Amino acid sequence: MRFMMLMLPAGQCTAAPDARPSAEAVAKMMRFNKSLQEAGVLLALDGLHPPSAGVRVNLEQGKVKVADGPFAEAKEVVGGYWMIDVSSRDEAVAWASRCPFSPGDTIEIRQVFEMADFPADVQEAAEGFQDPRQTAA
Repeated sequence: MRFMMLMLPAGQCTAAPDARPSAEAVAKMMRFNKSLQEAGVLLALDGLHPPSAGVRVNLEQGKVKVADGPFAEAKEVVGGYWMIDVSSRDEAVAWASRCPFSPGDTIEIRQVFEMADFPADVQEAAEGFQDPRQTAA
């Protein structure tokens, strides 16, 4: 089962565009990342710039709207993620529990949809399309 672990770092909502984690925090996270890799469960990971350096694109009344960050209404934002392949939700929780948290940090764990999770009519609607994950690289 694939799970995405979303890091919701404390203070990320108001971080300046040039904010970066400390060398100590990066070293701790790299050790955690290496443990995921050595266990053979890590599929992908990335860290994200603060939302103050981001842009939101949405549709309002039929028109595309673009807004630069920061986003005042945001209470939690994604600061990074890990995609892991483990045998159960409990195993994903166990991995997240080993992450080097800072006070106030949260990891949200979400299972990734597999085609088998959908009913037959949805699977049929997706038939004939190439898996975009295999052509995205």
